[in-house]
Amino acid sequence: MEMNGDQLSVYALGGLHEVGKNMYVIEYGQEIVVVDCGNKFPDETLLGIDLIIPDIHYLIENQERVKALIVTHGHEDHIGSIPFFLKKLNVPVYATRFTLGLIELKLTEHKILRETELIEIQADSVITFEEIKIEFFKVNHSIPDCLGIVFRTPEGTIVHTGDFKFDLTPVNQQHSDIHRMAEIGKEGVLLLLSESTNAERPGLTPSEQMVGHHLEKAFMDAQGKVFVSTFASNVSRVQQVVQAAILTNRKLALIGRSMVNVVGVAIERGYLAVPDEMLIDQKQINDFPPEKVAILCTGSQGEPMAALSRLSTGNFRGVDVLHGDTVILAAGPIPGNERSVTTIVDNLFALGANVIYGSGVTTGMHVSGHGYQEDLKLMLSFMRPKYFIPIHGEYRMLYKHQQLAESVGVQQGHTFILKNGDVVDIKNQEARQTRKVHAGHTYVDGMGVGDVGNLILRDRKQLSEDGMLVVVLTMSKSKKELISDPDTISRGFVYVKESEALMNEVNQRIKQSLSELREENKMEWKAIKQQIKKSVGEFLFSKTKRKPMIIPIIIEI
Repeated sequence: MEMNGDQLSVYALGGLHEVGKNMYVIEYGQEIVVVDCGNKFPDETLLGIDLIIPDIHYLIENQERVKALIVTHGHEDHIGSIPFFLKKLNVPVYATRFTLGLIELKLTEHKILRETELIEIQADSVITFEEIKIEFFKVNHSIPDCLGIVFRTPEGTIVHTGDFKFDLTPVNQQHSDIHRMAEIGKEGVLLLLSESTNAERPGLTPSEQMVGHHLEKAFMDAQGKVFVSTFASNVSRVQQVVQAAILTNRKLALIGRSMVNVVGVAIERGYLAVPDEMLIDQKQINDFPPEKVAILCTGSQGEPMAALSRLSTGNFRGVDVLHGDTVILAAGPIPGNERSVTTIVDNLFALGANVIYGSGVTTGMHVSGHGYQEDLKLMLSFMRPKYFIPIHGEYRMLYKHQQLAESVGVQQGHTFILKNGDVVDIKNQEARQTRKVHAGHTYVDGMGVGDVGNLILRDRKQLSEDGMLVVVLTMSKSKKELISDPDTISRGFVYVKESEALMNEVNQRIKQSLSELREENKMEWKAIKQQIKKSVGEFLFSKTKRKPMIIPIIIEI
């Protein structure tokens, strides 16, 4: 649906009714600006899928109007899809210094760094297009260099908060610019888009400072090696681990590719201070007494191939978790990862480790980077928007955030709980939601992007649940009749040697089907395959209550 040139439109292509895959779009006239380009990880139902990224068909169809991709910060759910996006739409990417460092790692891996225009921005940067002018403000989050975005349009001002919390004592000294937020609100905000991750949690988010004290105490109490698993991107947390290692005179080793890469970027760009001679290679870990070594590793979310998972099962070459070692999980599990994390904790306890896990005041090893209800209300109070769209969260989070907005004065009926693709159009200061643009998931599987759809996933599900049966028929080309008995090959369905009677009955059923087709004079290969699938499938379900995938193969002689 085409829109009039003087209309402002806002929508999401990812990030609504889900945690991850964030992508938001602002349109005015002939200009489109994209905010963030994240991925999310599949659940166990998406067999074999590596990543889920936004479907950007609508942007590709309107690529001549897409002016820029602006990135609020460097977390995977905001930058993880950028290489795939840029292969389709090579537009300038605007981001802060640290965020650009993380993006460059991805683009180098995908071999597209040289073709990409990367532009560094700061909180005081201004980007001007013909109709849209873009400004920024500092916010505090669990990664350095985070920004909120202000879009100045002829229709009015739109604010996108990025991910934020109000930490008044941040470890990295990157304070939220609350004076700037108040100024923006005073000037007048037509529409606010604000993140909703912790909209269900009452109170204020605890300060990151709390974690530092608990880490130092755990390091001082530890007898053997100390393993700390956290998000590599949480540079403040990594700095706190460095401080605890200095305090207890321990060397520090890094394990896991993303930990090595991100810490490298943070040190190189001046976001992380590590004393000379402190970092050691993982091969040197056993050269020091256990009480003189700390190890920072990936895998706090229970990822099966990450360092912590392999350490918990004794499968990490050259590094072992021994009886009396301390393992600290300095990250809370993302919803959906709880079971994997619990399995790792169990395995670590079984190895005799002292495991410290869980967030909040109980262990003090993790605080969220996302604002709780009072933080969200404070942002709403600063901005005082006429209209409000809660973003970045599942439905219950968006719903709670809507209630919070109304509790601090946003007029009822002026908040929009949207799905990905729902468009809010604003004209003459009036907002309405009546149309959609194309939005959805694109699956990344190995080297393939978007080539695995629902039909393939359905086949994978069937194979994983009931296995398959291959039926090989050797037939005469001239007479169109069987030359020998059918050959049946089972994979993941039944063990053939123990199911000879069943397989014999299957063969009888196949012969009977061929006989019926011959009588009806329907001996085309397609008809034979369809009939065998149908008759064998019905027979096997009646005998086993399973529905294996049946693959007939006809060999003509």
